[in-house]
Amino acid sequence: MKNTKSVQACVLAPLTILLLASAPALAAERSGKEVVDTVCATCHATGKDGAPKLGDQAAWAQRAAKGLDKLTQNAITGVRNMPAHGGQAALSDVEMSRAVGYMVSSGHAADTDKAYSSPKTRSGDQVVQERCQECHATGKNGAPKLGDMNDWKPRLKNGVNPLVKSAISGHNAMPARGGLANLSDAEMKAAVEYMVSRTGAGTSSK
Repeated sequence: MKNTKSVQACVLAPLTILLLASAPALAAERSGKEVVDTVCATCHATGKDGAPKLGDQAAWAQRAAKGLDKLTQNAITGVRNMPAHGGQAALSDVEMSRAVGYMVSSGHAADTDKAYSSPKTRSGDQVVQERCQECHATGKNGAPKLGDMNDWKPRLKNGVNPLVKSAISGHNAMPARGGLANLSDAEMKAAVEYMVSRTGAGTSSK
């Protein structure tokens, strides 16, 4: 028991300092508590399917010992019975990081404004080939066509970042993350930048 408390102290103390240093939370995105209450609690409140329970510091300390980046990566891409992005593809990687921080610290950590992890295992080209071209190759449902500057130009007036946010959260007929919840924010950004580069417009993230 003493040993378990020691592990908890070693993990949670630096974690709290790290998370407090990242405040304040960004208003545009949900807090860790909001994400946990509305999404994560479905399984973590009761320990459904082996999920570590909210408030079980020993269970969370054991998982956090492998690093917050690994925990967040699992939350983003999905692991065992847990679906990618908690089954809510529109959640950003920052929101997922906040939720992880909230659960690991039993609600004591401040919200971060930067994702602990946003894994990028697929290139922009791969993501486009795997998913995006289904609509963007032909302009299906009003999607801007690959390589068509006239389609992309009006959408680029505020830079690439708003396009990336739309691709992550979904826009008009386009579902969040193109319908692939296990795509990370970094992969979505790479895909958007790849499509923009095909128009010769560059990838300014103004």
